[in-house]
Amino acid sequence: MSKEPAPYDKLAADYDLRWRRYVTRTLNFLRASISFDPSETILDIGCGTGEFERLILTECPEQRMVGIDISEKMLRLARKKCGAYPTATFLRANAAALPFPDQSFDLVVSASAFHYFDQPMASLEEMRRVLIPGGSVVILDWCKDYLMCRWFDLILKRIEPGYHACYTQRDFHRLLSIAGFEIRSADRIRFGWTWGLMKVVAISANRTQ
Repeated sequence: MSKEPAPYDKLAADYDLRWRRYVTRTLNFLRASISFDPSETILDIGCGTGEFERLILTECPEQRMVGIDISEKMLRLARKKCGAYPTATFLRANAAALPFPDQSFDLVVSASAFHYFDQPMASLEEMRRVLIPGGSVVILDWCKDYLMCRWFDLILKRIEPGYHACYTQRDFHRLLSIAGFEIRSADRIRFGWTWGLMKVVAISANRTQ
């Protein structure tokens, strides 16, 4: 994530309304494509206004979830949205320096946020560090293999201070491999006629220490 919260703070007030259709479609897709046990603890990196937490907790109120974001204004909305669920916690933190001990989470997810990570390799290494042995990371993000995403990548690099980059599926898988992940499943998904995303499920690869 970018270290500066200002661009995200400005978006917070009307984020849910402005991006409702996109958020609903993408997060419902993500929820339908992953499985987890109520006894597990989930970390959501780049949680924004807590919509993924709300989606999960509505179905499973006892699920332990931690959401992080760099925007305190986004997090305030998330805390209000999920205030009825004491198992949900929201913290201001950067993906490249997660404030958690090693092996703290059973599942790490990140939805439509990775293109804002200004230290992508450090962020992936941190995800791997906080996962328990055998835990999974699930990342859903824009895919540069699609023409519209390539255009947005060029434009946003010039006009949006917090934006970093989106990746082709091949380049993103290479980053995961370098960070010590083993890919278990990977998909590219077209939303509508033009917009495309990629989803990957990966686990920590065995390494000799």
